[in-house]
Amino acid sequence: MAAIFAVVVGAVVLNRTPSYKVLFSNLADRDGGQITAALQQMNIPYQLGDGGAVSVPADKVYDARLRLAAQGLPKASGVGFELMDNQKFGISQFAEQVNYQRSIEGELARTIEAISSVHSARVHIATPKQSVFVREQQAPTASVMLELYPGRMLDAGQVAGILHLVSSSVPNLTLKNVTIVDQDGNLLSKQPGVDENSGLDQRQLGFVRQIEEGYVKRIEDILEPIFGKGNARAQVTANVDFSEIEQTSETYRPNSSPNPSATRSQQISEKLVNGSALPSGVPGALSNQPPSAASAPITLPPGAAPGTANLSGQSVSASGTLQRDITTNYEVDKTIQHTKVPTGVVKRLSAAVVVNYRRMPDKNGEMKPTPLTAQEVQQINNLVKEAMGYNASRGDTLNVANAAFADNAQPVTVQERVVDYVASNGTSLIKYGLLGIALLYLLFGVVRPIMRDLVKPPPAPGEAEGAAGAKGGRLLGVAGEEGEEGETAAGMAGSGSLEDPREAQRRQYSSNLEAVRELVKSDPRMAAQIIKEWISSDE
Repeated sequence: MAAIFAVVVGAVVLNRTPSYKVLFSNLADRDGGQITAALQQMNIPYQLGDGGAVSVPADKVYDARLRLAAQGLPKASGVGFELMDNQKFGISQFAEQVNYQRSIEGELARTIEAISSVHSARVHIATPKQSVFVREQQAPTASVMLELYPGRMLDAGQVAGILHLVSSSVPNLTLKNVTIVDQDGNLLSKQPGVDENSGLDQRQLGFVRQIEEGYVKRIEDILEPIFGKGNARAQVTANVDFSEIEQTSETYRPNSSPNPSATRSQQISEKLVNGSALPSGVPGALSNQPPSAASAPITLPPGAAPGTANLSGQSVSASGTLQRDITTNYEVDKTIQHTKVPTGVVKRLSAAVVVNYRRMPDKNGEMKPTPLTAQEVQQINNLVKEAMGYNASRGDTLNVANAAFADNAQPVTVQERVVDYVASNGTSLIKYGLLGIALLYLLFGVVRPIMRDLVKPPPAPGEAEGAAGAKGGRLLGVAGEEGEEGETAAGMAGSGSLEDPREAQRRQYSSNLEAVRELVKSDPRMAAQIIKEWISSDE
């Protein structure tokens, strides 16, 4: 009746209280206030939950969403290109540029918020003023503030995706000019693999480690077939140069004698100076003065005797002087060289190899470690040099040693291994031992008696009465009176007549004896316990 009453009351309560369903979740405070005000005007009951969730009755969820969407609720976290829809007449160019920048920032924030791990995002873009001078132009920069959901984080690929997304949305914006931080102020847009504290690049360190492991594998692979697995160890240290050098040189050299000179251009100018030439120059006293005596003898050019013709075909008179000017331009050698040194060049290798002793039989036939000969060590040295590409000119070093390994120098017995294992795993062994003891106790002390009681046959009628009679002390004569069982059965033939008291007593004794036998068969432990109590009480 109580269960039926509780079911009826619960059904009535459930029917009276409508079930609520989430209308919107993760709402900002401003959007939540606008939505609740609109729901009050529409006379729709609502409930507020954790995380900015608003719930309404389940049968009014879709109706409320449509009616709120008609009012433009909930509004987005930022403004986008809809800011350009209602432009005022006569707006200035500066205000128009600011609205355009706000639109881009809002659209980028909406796009970044579409990532599953990002709760909200804010984007700030700094666009410098354009200049007509190319040297004075500045590149734009951007900063992104991300608020991640609790317990979530962005991996390197997602951060790189946000970097490329912002960089591709703004003209002339490079990846290095984009900064991304999370709500805790952690910089997420740092160069992948670069440790800012030490200045090391994890990719470069990984490349060096890969080179060293490759050389070690080469050395061990060539020594393993000779000495067996685990009998040769090698370590290699590589000095790798990651510096990037680009060099451009322009060299001019004179035309040497072996290389013939190449004439680029030649200009010849001839001028005939006559002795009877009229005076020329600025009129005045100085220009009317006779010319002074010549300081050097005036000679004709070779092969130009008086009366001969010059290059222009005019004859050279004895009283005139032929003046010739020859200008010759030669080609000068010019070499332009652009050199880029490759990165990741191995500058130096240092290798250390240790080889175990050989196990050779002694005079008694026992296998004992034996050191290698000098010739064998030299052969190993040559093999390792060829395997690692040894180059003495770059400063490579190699050291090969022959020594006995620890396993061969001091063999470990089974007893020592057991002691070491117990010493190193003592806590675990104690724990497992206690657990095993508890399981054995539960198995033999609890489960086994319960199972034995379950499989015990039900007691026969009169068993309790027989047990009570057995406790009265008549169990002592069981062995001597077993032969009287047949007489007890024969005496029961005359039923209905008067019986002898001795016969009735005998029949009662037989009945008690049979009950005791059944008790001993069904529960021997109880019978043994009763006999133990008799012995202890001297009965």
